[in-house]
Amino acid sequence: MSRDIAAVWDVELSDGVYRIEFEHGTTTGKRVIYINGKEVIRRDWMFKLVGKETFSVGVMEAKATIFIEAISGFAYEYCLNINGKNYQKFMDNRSKVSKSWTLKLDGRDYRIVLEKDTMDVWCNGQQMETVGEFADDGTKTLFVVANHDCCIKATSSGRKRNGIIHVLLVDGDRVPEVMH
Repeated sequence: MSRDIAAVWDVELSDGVYRIEFEHGTTTGKRVIYINGKEVIRRDWMFKLVGKETFSVGVMEAKATIFIEAISGFAYEYCLNINGKNYQKFMDNRSKVSKSWTLKLDGRDYRIVLEKDTMDVWCNGQQMETVGEFADDGTKTLFVVANHDCCIKATSSGRKRNGIIHVLLVDGDRVPEVMH
């Protein structure tokens, strides 16, 4: 069965990256929303072709809304809001309040996310048990992934504008940060 996908967004949350696909039948009014390929909403034969669809994403159930607007004739524009912010603003804010790293350990892929405001650490969608320690130059957040010792070091950049620098070490080796 072919899908007529009108819009696609990749949303980065603490517990993972979610691909949101929106199918819009402009003759039937059909609306289908898929998250990571799984259908979460289906509305067939919608009389109104414009409007909005609201649903939740991820373990923390972030509130998502797709707005459907006619721009001219039979052309439509689709906008995604996450937790009340438009998609771009939400993603820009995510890069300020969280830090992400991806790495391979023992042949498996891992995505580690630090929530800077709460110091919560997530790995592949699971919130990790962590231990916090003070260090001479800042703090350390310690946890274990697949029997590997992990440490997120938080140190001052020395410049107010840059704030605190977070570095992930796995078995003592620095892991490069994922750039958004």
